[in-house]
Amino acid sequence: MLDWTDRHCRYFLRQMSRHARLYTEMVTTGAILHGDRARFLRFDAAEHPLALQLGGSDAEALAHCAAIGEQFGYDEINLNCGCPSDRVQGGGFGACLMNEPAQVAAGVRAMRAATRLPVTVKHRIGVDDSDEYAFMRRFVDTVANAGCEVFIVHARKAWLKGLSPKENREIPPLRYESVYRLKEEFPQLTIVLNGGVREIDACEDHLAKVDGVMLGREVYENPYVLAGIDARLFGDAHAVPTRDDILAHMQDYAARELAQGAALHHITRHILGLYRNQPGGRAFRRVLSERATRPGSDAALLAAARAAMNDTLPSAAVA
Repeated sequence: MLDWTDRHCRYFLRQMSRHARLYTEMVTTGAILHGDRARFLRFDAAEHPLALQLGGSDAEALAHCAAIGEQFGYDEINLNCGCPSDRVQGGGFGACLMNEPAQVAAGVRAMRAATRLPVTVKHRIGVDDSDEYAFMRRFVDTVANAGCEVFIVHARKAWLKGLSPKENREIPPLRYESVYRLKEEFPQLTIVLNGGVREIDACEDHLAKVDGVMLGREVYENPYVLAGIDARLFGDAHAVPTRDDILAHMQDYAARELAQGAALHHITRHILGLYRNQPGGRAFRRVLSERATRPGSDAALLAAARAAMNDTLPSAAVA
């Protein structure tokens, strides 16, 4: 979710679920060690539980960043071994690290020595032609021996050459049975399934065979699916917030953030899908998309976008 699950996105998603664990976009060790650290790592306390997802391969740098993540107050440090983009491959990390399990294990050991937080790994079921189950099993076994107890498995292999990141999320077939088998053979590990999950019913089906389910693009495109998660999967019977409740919270949040110098469109771009498949939803998206970048636009634009939905409906439906 590079360039997508920034702090504004995560605050928005937290309005729909109190319990789902949120993950940052992948942040490279170089950005943390040599860039604007506060910009990359700051977050709102409401985002907990929250994991910092790192991109990197050097054990010393990973350890340093894990310690910094703990200082910033994160709940988990996650190493990305699943991103197939050319930019990430050029840095020698992401999915190509599946070909270097010993190197990943060294990074995990270093991070675990540097922080008290749990260190987890996100990976694919394979890369390129190395997609047999034994390849993934060796990777997990090696990294688990370094002390990693949680593996988040995208149930597709990654093609490091020839496919774009988007195509890598759609073209390689999903092989959930490989993730199920991993849990069967490593019952002591926490195995979380990722990839292609779109509905809570599907989450429940997978949870009969693995320990957790990660939702990605579906939540970004259709965020209100999260509103049913707490009751169905966490047994929390609190009142489910309505879309309008969530929008009101985001309007207050936008006002606070704008007062601190944030750009409105950096916030509104994440909430375009809030009224997906709802009457007038297209008008809501149009108002935000067209006006959020205009000079003088402020948090009241969110209410204006909601009002525009009613303007598109027949009068009888509005009454």
